[in-house]
Amino acid sequence: MRRLLLIAILSLLLLLLFPFGMTAQDSISKKKAAPVSKMNKAVKSLEKSLDENDEGQIARNYEHLAIEFQNKGDNAKAEEYFKRALNSYTKLKLTEDKTRVTRSLAKTQENQKNFGSAIKNYETAGSLSKDVSEEKINLNDANRLRNNANPASQTNYVDSNIELLKKEKKSKEVTEAYVQKAQNSLDLKDKKVAIESYKKALVYAKDKPESVIKIKNEIAKVYASDNQFEKAIGINEKLLAEAVTNQDFNTQIKQLQSLATLYFKKEEPKKALVSLKEAYDLASRKGNSAEAKKTLLELVKYYKAEGNEKESMALYDQFLQNFDQLIQSDTSLINTKKFQITEGKIRQLEKEKSLKDELITKKNTFNYFLIGSVILLLLLFLFIVKSLFSIKTKNKEIALQSLRREMNPHFIFNSLNSVNQFISENKELEANKYLTSYSTLMRDMMENSNKDFIILDKEVEQLQKYLELEHLRFQDKFDFEVTIDKDLDAETVFVPNMIIQPHLENAIWHGLRYLDKKGFLHLKFQLHNGKVNVIIEDNGIGLTKSQELKTSNQKVHESRGLNNTKERIGLLNELYKKNISFAISEKEFPESGTIVEIVFPLIDTI
Repeated sequence: MRRLLLIAILSLLLLLLFPFGMTAQDSISKKKAAPVSKMNKAVKSLEKSLDENDEGQIARNYEHLAIEFQNKGDNAKAEEYFKRALNSYTKLKLTEDKTRVTRSLAKTQENQKNFGSAIKNYETAGSLSKDVSEEKINLNDANRLRNNANPASQTNYVDSNIELLKKEKKSKEVTEAYVQKAQNSLDLKDKKVAIESYKKALVYAKDKPESVIKIKNEIAKVYASDNQFEKAIGINEKLLAEAVTNQDFNTQIKQLQSLATLYFKKEEPKKALVSLKEAYDLASRKGNSAEAKKTLLELVKYYKAEGNEKESMALYDQFLQNFDQLIQSDTSLINTKKFQITEGKIRQLEKEKSLKDELITKKNTFNYFLIGSVILLLLLFLFIVKSLFSIKTKNKEIALQSLRREMNPHFIFNSLNSVNQFISENKELEANKYLTSYSTLMRDMMENSNKDFIILDKEVEQLQKYLELEHLRFQDKFDFEVTIDKDLDAETVFVPNMIIQPHLENAIWHGLRYLDKKGFLHLKFQLHNGKVNVIIEDNGIGLTKSQELKTSNQKVHESRGLNNTKERIGLLNELYKKNISFAISEKEFPESGTIVEIVFPLIDTI
């Protein structure tokens, strides 16, 4: 009857612990938030990158999460997330990252005894690698697994990898290679070489405490298998002492369990029971339900074998009394439940990302079709132009017209954005004023867009309106002044059309806008030696500092603006023989800012 009761209690314990059900869920709500683990950080980062649809960051976070699972010994989960990382890196065409993750994937598959898949991935990693040594390392691993049934044939491949990895200074992989060599030696029944290999692995794993503990435990197992129990016990006792010093409770529990196993083999059951009870008490106090259960079952197994059912019943009774407190204090249960919930959220985010990617693909397909159509029409247009206007001079005039009619997309976008900002801030008066000035300026620009030269008075009027618009937008950033030499007749002198405005925009957007104080922009038209000098001077941050602050898109935009100016001046000089020149320079320290100078001859008729 008592034996049946024991079996019933054991079944109840197993049912309570696996799965945890409502008890575990209730404990989550009662338990205070545990410190954020590396796993939780990796999950949070993955959630964020999925939400932002940042493919590069998604790939890196998948890889980090896979590594955390690998470190915890969950190779199945590690494989799952390595595959996801690999898919993302493949999509991004990042070969170096693909090579690294493919090798990591092969290792997790090897750990799961899935040798066929591991061989393929080692070979793939080797073929992707641009480094000869890395290629050889991966091919060695592939060949090593091919000879898995023949340990003697594996030795050369392992030794080759050890030397190559040493040269590459990859200490972690050197450690793994020596562990492989040790396991290979054990398969060959050569325990001496196995221990030597494990000790060499320790040298390269000295900065990784978890690896050191694992390797030392393996050494202890080898000694135990050779009935050298004192050496094995010595290793476990030293590891236990270090764990006590470091307050590493999980390692303490495992070392006590290992000591118990050794004492049982050594036929010293009293010492074994002491170690098991210490492990059980520590696991119970620290909320490690899995290890508490494991240790409890070992104790019960011994007492049942000895026919001591009274002691077994006492242990079960004690376990049941402390069960609720044990479950509530077990952070691993909480973390497991949290990860299950979070993983569901990750799946949902992945589905949303997949839908976004599908929409983006469709949009890109349409855009490519549209761009292709535009390019086709443009090519057709150019062909017609070339057919109709074969004269070189006419081609230059067409090219000049095309350059002059280029509208600055930043100017248009920022202007409309400013209107939107005024409206959103209920500044209807400012919005109306800005929009009125903007439309007037656009009309004037369009009216003069087919002219190579316009009267100075008209150009100044347009530039004045433009500066007023920018000043309305950045009134706390700069003031401006436009001055015209009194000897210049603004109503008769002609100037190149739309040459000056892009440089005013550069001065404001890439120089004055970044000042901490209010800056000043001075536009001057001077008559000197029968030539008109246009000088744009600002006290902004200057060319050097501006280059450092610019995005790649801004650099391309400014580069295009400068090239546009140079090309148009070159065409004007060829068509009209006017010898127009252009120069841009940065003020010398301690002053800051930029000076743009455009010089052209006095033109009073076109």
